[in-house]
Parts: sequence; C-alpha cells; structure tokens
Amino acid sequence: MPKLTGLIHTYNDARRIGRALESLRPCDELLIVDHGSSDATIITAREYGAVIKSVSKMPPGNAAAKLAANDWVLCLLASEIISEGLEASLQEWKISEQEPGTQFAVQVQTDRMVSETSQRSTRLVHRTYKLWEKYLPGDDPQSRLLDGFLLRIHDI
Repeated sequence: MPKLTGLIHTYNDARRIGRALESLRPCDELLIVDHGSSDATIITAREYGAVIKSVSKMPPGNAAAKLAANDWVLCLLASEIISEGLEASLQEWKISEQEPGTQFAVQVQTDRMVSETSQRSTRLVHRTYKLWEKYLPGDDPQSRLLDGFLLRIHDI
C-alpha cells in the first residue's frame, strides 16, 4: 500500500493552515515547506503533527517534494481543503497498486463556484515527477481524475 505525504507551502498562513491540515486525514505524513512565516503558522502546523522544513527561497522544480518521507505527494495550497468525496477516493487509491509514472488530477473549486466551473489540476504525483510549477505540480492532461474536490476557501 503506498504511503502519502500531504505537502503545503506556507507563508504567514496561521489563519488557514489548521483547516487544511485537518482535512488531510488520508495522508501518512504532513509536510510544511515554510517560506519565512512570522505569524503562528509553524506553531499551528506542529500542533497537527506536521514536519516543518524552513526555506529562505523557493526550491527549484520538485525539490520540495523530494523532502517528503513518502514516494507519493498530494499538493495543496494553505487555503484548500479536501472534500469528503476526495478523502474517500484517496483512501481507495491507497489500497490499489500505483505506478510511479502515473499522475492523478482532482477538481479544484472555490467556495464561490459551482462544479461546472471547477478547474482540473494535477495534484497527486510521485515525488520524482519532473513537471513542477512553483508550489504545485504542473498539469498533466494525461493524469487520471480522482473523484471528489479540492475546495479553495478564500474567506479564512
């Protein structure tokens, strides 16, 4: 069964990081890559058992994913949470065999949007995935779609 790391880049996200980490129940490791927060982001993340890696600048490519203890990495923004449907999909995903060359996409929607306007985004990747855009994996149109949603909450 593959183990899963939840990866979130943070910078002064104390108001929202707890909610994001709380939603990552399917993850075996919670990894925060912090970019110099001066608020309670790190304290809050530690309360949820997250591993904290502080960086002074943005690591190139998939370097942040290589900090993960597990081969599979689920990437979120601090303002995102996983839906119950996506949580169930991730639990099912974990009991199936996965090939390192396969990526998985999820639908991302904001709290102000309906599902018809959601955006597909590759978020579950093997940590050796090369296509990386800043904080998140680059989109792979060939990635398989998981059921459920990532919900982006802007008002917290």
